[in-house]
Amino acid sequence: MEKENIRQFAHDLGADVIGFADIEDYQSERSPDPKTIMPNVESIIVLGYRELNGAVESKNTRTSMTARMGGMEVSLKDSYLLSRYVEDKFNVRTAPIAFSYPLDMAGEKMGLVGDVSLRHAVVAAGLGVFGRHNLVINPKFGTRIIFSAVLTEMPMVSDAPVEEDYCRDCDLCVRACPANALNEEGKTDIMKCLGVSQPYGIGEMIRYARRFIGASPNEQKAVLKDPLFMSLYQAAFIGFQYNCFRCMRVCPACVEP
Repeated sequence: MEKENIRQFAHDLGADVIGFADIEDYQSERSPDPKTIMPNVESIIVLGYRELNGAVESKNTRTSMTARMGGMEVSLKDSYLLSRYVEDKFNVRTAPIAFSYPLDMAGEKMGLVGDVSLRHAVVAAGLGVFGRHNLVINPKFGTRIIFSAVLTEMPMVSDAPVEEDYCRDCDLCVRACPANALNEEGKTDIMKCLGVSQPYGIGEMIRYARRFIGASPNEQKAVLKDPLFMSLYQAAFIGFQYNCFRCMRVCPACVEP
C-alpha cells in the first residue's frame, strides 16, 4: 500500500515511470556506498521523465538542450517534493538525488562519478536494462528518458526486474558516436565523450583562459570578441550543456516510427 501511495503521488507530480529498489539490489562499482549519504538507507525510489522526441531529433542542439534542461528542472523539483511527502507521511528520512549536477568535482572524480549511479538504480528498480551505448533502455520510452531518485529509510521490496533485452546489437550508437567513445563494449570513454558533447565545458574554459592571460591588451580585446567567449559566458551560468544526443537519437529500441 505504501508503494502504491508513493507511486500515485509521483505520477500526479508528472513522473512518467516510477520504480522501487531495495538498497541491497543496487550495485555500482564506481559510485560511493549510499550509506555515506544516508546511514540508514533502505530503499531507492526512481523517477523517470521522457525526453521530447522532436527535441532529441532536432539538429539544433540548443533546442535539444532546452528540452533537457526542462526535464532536469521538473525532475529536481519532483524528487524534492516526493522526498518531503515521504518524510511527512511515513515519518522516515529521505534525500533527493538529482539527474545531473551538483557533482563531486574534487580529487580523481572530477565530476565524472555521481553520488548515486542512477543507471544502476534504474535497473535495480525494474525500469530498464543496459544497452550497447551503456545507457538504460526503458521498455516504454527506450533510451529517450532521464531519471532522478530519492533515498529513503523506508524498507521496500524491489520491483520486478526487466527480463527482456531491448538492445538490438545494431551498433548504430557506436557508429554514430563522433568521439568514438563507445568502441570498447561495456565502457564509455567519458573524456572522449565530453570532449565532443561539452564544447563549452571546463576543458575549453581552461584553454580559453590561457589564451587570454598570455595575450597582449590588444589581443585580449580581440579574444573577448570571439564568439567562443560568449558561448563560454552563457555556459557559465546555465550549467553543463550537451551538444550531442546522437547515441540517444539513433537508438531504435522502443521508439515508434
